[in-house]
Amino acid sequence: MTQVEARPQAGDTVRGVNAPGDTDGAAGAHGVRTKGLGGNSVGLLGSAVIGISTVAPVYCLTSTLGSTAGEVGLQMPAIFLAGFLPMLLVAFAYRELNKVMPDCGTSFTWTVKAFGPRIGWMCGWGLVIATIIVLSNLAGVATSYFWLLAGEISGSESIAALDDNKAVHIVTCLALIAAATAISYRGMTATKGVQYTLVGLQLVVLAVFVGMALTKAGSFETSVDFSWSWMNPFAVQSFAAFTAGLSLSIFMYWGWDACMATNEETTGSAKTPGRAALIAMVVLVGSYLATGIAAQMAVGSGEEGLGLANPETSDNVFAALAGPVMGPTLGILLFVAVLASAAASLQTTFIPVARTVLAMSTYEALPKSFTKVHPVFKTPGKATIVAGVATGVFYTVMTLLSENVLVDTIYALGLMICFYYALTAFACVWYFRGELFRSGRDFAYKGLMPLLGGLMLTAVFGKTLYDMWDPAYGSGSAVLGVGSVFVIGVGLLLIGVVIMLVMQRRSPAFFRGEVLTKETPSLVVAD
Repeated sequence: MTQVEARPQAGDTVRGVNAPGDTDGAAGAHGVRTKGLGGNSVGLLGSAVIGISTVAPVYCLTSTLGSTAGEVGLQMPAIFLAGFLPMLLVAFAYRELNKVMPDCGTSFTWTVKAFGPRIGWMCGWGLVIATIIVLSNLAGVATSYFWLLAGEISGSESIAALDDNKAVHIVTCLALIAAATAISYRGMTATKGVQYTLVGLQLVVLAVFVGMALTKAGSFETSVDFSWSWMNPFAVQSFAAFTAGLSLSIFMYWGWDACMATNEETTGSAKTPGRAALIAMVVLVGSYLATGIAAQMAVGSGEEGLGLANPETSDNVFAALAGPVMGPTLGILLFVAVLASAAASLQTTFIPVARTVLAMSTYEALPKSFTKVHPVFKTPGKATIVAGVATGVFYTVMTLLSENVLVDTIYALGLMICFYYALTAFACVWYFRGELFRSGRDFAYKGLMPLLGGLMLTAVFGKTLYDMWDPAYGSGSAVLGVGSVFVIGVGLLLIGVVIMLVMQRRSPAFFRGEVLTKETPSLVVAD
């Protein structure tokens, strides 16, 4: 073994990063460690499917098509493209960082290496808390659609109304969380098999909906003819409407980085996750644009009748359009697709949170007990179970406490997403600062694109923070005159600061920079 300063090349064996068979947790150069996860469990297709599934495209569309149309009108397709741009730019940052450090800690590990332990720890916390919020929301949506679908199939309104029974809703929700946790616990092979089916179903039903919506264009009073002006973001009526729509659009793409969290379990861990993330992004933007355009042509984006922005149906567009667009029989497929989308995302969203916690504990930033990997399934067993329990407790408490609090917690999610994505983008620029002018490719992919993506998300973060101060944002609740969304969002980040200070006393080595060094690493490669 010889120590070199160059990046690992194709075919090199990188000890302490992701070498096959190197699963003893030993530290490599500058403290980069393996975790004992099952290597070569996922290929390019499986990784891309996990990324698509975590985003939950059908669920995102049914819950945000109406809201986005209400903010920007017919410019909704342009907003989908605008939201895609920063996500794509940040995806390049993830790809470049993953090439040199395919570590399941992703944002946490990379920001520690770039900016040091405290910023890195908070970046990891942002990912973890955002994921817990999303998991609880997905479980609630899956529960609601489970009873809605049961009512549609049985033709019984009383069965569909069971979702309104708080006790039944919570018990069903906890059962779905337990099932998703169990599947994730059993490893990537089980995850992959379930996801192929659920993601395939989503995309097929979306394609059928798009096709039938296009054939129905002009059939409804609110139908509108297609115009290329829909693709012009500058036609949005105000900057406030643009930023509100952009925030919704960014949320619709969140989750593609789950591809990266499986890097230590992926065949070709240095390159495959990055390629999978880009494939997932292309599939998502294509699905969103096709569905948005077809829906607008069929029913328009107004607030009357079947219009997407109708306040009575805007929070669940597909429930309103299933029958009119697809008919009573095929319309049920749309309900199935939404349930499948939420259930699939619920299961795969455990992947990034469990592996981030595993990495944080491996590098002594969290208690050592979370480093336990199942000897057979090769998954972070304890981290997965704890994430499931935390999700169940969080959702139950929020539901019993107040529906407004639960809604505002979901609104606060955008703050967390922009926070850790932007930090990761800036980490890429700083980490590779010595290589940016080595070639045009390095300058574009390691510097310019991540920097632009980070700046865009920082701007959205700042604008969202400003808007959250207003009690009218979210449910309309306030704490001492300050919007409850602001209190929840900032409060969750401050809780992370408190936990970090506690861990600093328990694990001083990590916070002194002795476990992961704040510098460009020299990797140890095989001769």
